Amino acid sequence: MKLIVTGADLAQQALDLLQDFEIIYAGKKPEKPDLIRLCQEHNPVAIIVRYGRVDAEIMDAAPNLKVISKHGSGTDTIDKVAAKARAIEVCAAVGANAAAVAEQALALLLACAKSVNHLNERMHAGHWDKASHKSVELGGRTVGLVGLGAIGLRFAKMCIAMNMRVLGFDPYADKSKLPSYIELVDLPTIWRESDVVSLHCPLTDDNRQMMNAKSLAQCKRDVIFVNTARGGLVNEADLLASVQSGQVSMAGLDSFAQEPFAVPHIFQGENRIILSPHIGGVTADAYINMGVGAAKNVLEVLGK
Repeated sequence: MKLIVTGADLAQQALDLLQDFEIIYAGKKPEKPDLIRLCQEHNPVAIIVRYGRVDAEIMDAAPNLKVISKHGSGTDTIDKVAAKARAIEVCAAVGANAAAVAEQALALLLACAKSVNHLNERMHAGHWDKASHKSVELGGRTVGLVGLGAIGLRFAKMCIAMNMRVLGFDPYADKSKLPSYIELVDLPTIWRESDVVSLHCPLTDDNRQMMNAKSLAQCKRDVIFVNTARGGLVNEADLLASVQSGQVSMAGLDSFAQEPFAVPHIFQGENRIILSPHIGGVTADAYINMGVGAAKNVLEVLGK
């Protein structure tokens, strides 16, 4: 049996689980024509998705395809409607990178609240701003989480450890299973009461560009905004305008509408927006966890 990986490698622990498969790697930056060609040539029973998109044309090039397994938690790069129509199972390694992404969200939040980048640049330039600079103290502040899956819950626990009030919105959450320290509220309450808004939800047609001029205007002035989920959740031009107007005091972003984003990008040069290249889930531990999770999902679907 053949399996295509839309990437250049998998963790050895995942390869050990997949020893009965012939594995074909598509490379670090697989393009659609490459994936179609590989599917036509090898007719895989499974695809593990690391990079790029898998759409109906790619699926049709692999008539023996039974499962598409995401090397991570977000499946928005897979056409799930097309997969369902072709009886192809779509799986995600849910929770495999939760610790890594939650830690990245915390790093971005702290960098924003404590002006880490700005003060570092000032110090390297020879300045000592102790008398003039004041950072934000997060203890006692309110954080609003949009999405209460494995990552959102992990991040909530970190915020509670800092003595923050935690609000959460997730239409799919089972309130009876949520920890008592999370107040389940609606989105208008998230916007109205949060000093920090952090996104932890998958991208769907219903929430695309949910952070836009209207929702940002409903937030507290000087709100801190963090996104380690999906760039498509944000209208980037509206966010930039909100930062420049002072409605959003700082933003920490690890996800973007287009990845890699085209250079020059509107966020470049805006020192109140801290950027990282969608590496929240890129740690040695998460690499293993996601590979193993993706491999196990393939085996489960195929009944191995």
